[in-house]
Amino acid sequence: MQATIALREWAVAVKALESGRQIIVLRKGGIAEETREFKLESPRFYLFPSFEHQRPELVLPEASETVRLTEAEAAELPGQIRVDSFAEVVEDIEVTDAETLSRLEGLHIWTEDYAEERLKWKKTKPLHVLVLRVYRLDSPQTLPMRDSYAGCKSWIQLEDIVASPRTPVMSDEQFEQQWQEVRKRIHG
Repeated sequence: MQATIALREWAVAVKALESGRQIIVLRKGGIAEETREFKLESPRFYLFPSFEHQRPELVLPEASETVRLTEAEAAELPGQIRVDSFAEVVEDIEVTDAETLSRLEGLHIWTEDYAEERLKWKKTKPLHVLVLRVYRLDSPQTLPMRDSYAGCKSWIQLEDIVASPRTPVMSDEQFEQQWQEVRKRIHG
């Protein structure tokens, strides 16, 4: 049995990453994490679709239907979870103010209010904007859902995953263009 690290992220956000709709995630750390602060445990990881805290009203209207679709897909696999993608962190940008965060509007699926709520939670800790290069697994994995995968935490160790070739969800040029847009909006 092989154990490999994965980042738990809302299933709707994983879909947005896999489709090339966005290249960033906003992380502060999970409630269940001991340090209660986000820490990048690995620069490369699988994306684990999570449904905890995911709600249609917390994402932009165009993504709200995807919330329902991801939940319907999950219901078709009781006791299992499907892992379709892998990511590499290209940049970890710390954001500490609402003005900077608001400049990222349109580059992610979360509502502005929810993004700001993430920033304000644990006020003394920065919000991490992870710029991710995302890859689709050539052979998606359906894994048994384990108790160790549950809970409000950022990182989990996947068991039973089999290494699979992967393909970037967008070209190098498309990724570079989106990455530079993120940097321009944050750094000016």
